[in-house]
Amino acid sequence: MSEDKQAKKEPQKEAPKTEEKKEEKMPVLKSGMTVRVSEKIKDIDPKGEERTRVQVFEGIILAVKKPKTPSGTILVRKVSHNNVGVEKIFPIHSPLVDKVEVLKEIKTRRSKLYFLPDYKKRLKVKKKRVAKKVVKKEKK
Repeated sequence: MSEDKQAKKEPQKEAPKTEEKKEEKMPVLKSGMTVRVSEKIKDIDPKGEERTRVQVFEGIILAVKKPKTPSGTILVRKVSHNNVGVEKIFPIHSPLVDKVEVLKEIKTRRSKLYFLPDYKKRLKVKKKRVAKKVVKKEKK
C-alpha cells in the first residue's frame, strides 16, 4: 500500500512545476511599474512580402484590469521625444505580446493611476505654512 501512495504522489508533484513555469513567464504586474513590452507586429515589405517584427513600448503602467483572466489587459503610458503622451492597451495573455520586462517598481497608493496624464511638476514645490501665533493680553 505504501507503494500505491508514492505512485499517487509523484504525478501531483509534476503538476505544480508546469504552473510555476507559467508564472515565471508573466511577472506580477501592478500600477506604477515601469515596463518594457515587446509586441509582435506583422508588416508588409515594399516587395509585398509579409514579415513579423518585434516592437518595444516602454512606459508606466497606469491600470491593470483582470490580470488573471484570459481577457486581462494593462494600460501603459509613455512620453515620446516631443513631450507627447502615448497610451496603449495591451492584452496580457495575447500571443502577440512577446514578453513584458519589469524595469522599475514604484510604491503607489492607488490601483489606477489615471491622474498621471494631467499631473504637473508644479505640485512638487510646496509652500510652507507659517503658523500665526496668537498672543492673549492679560486684563488688569
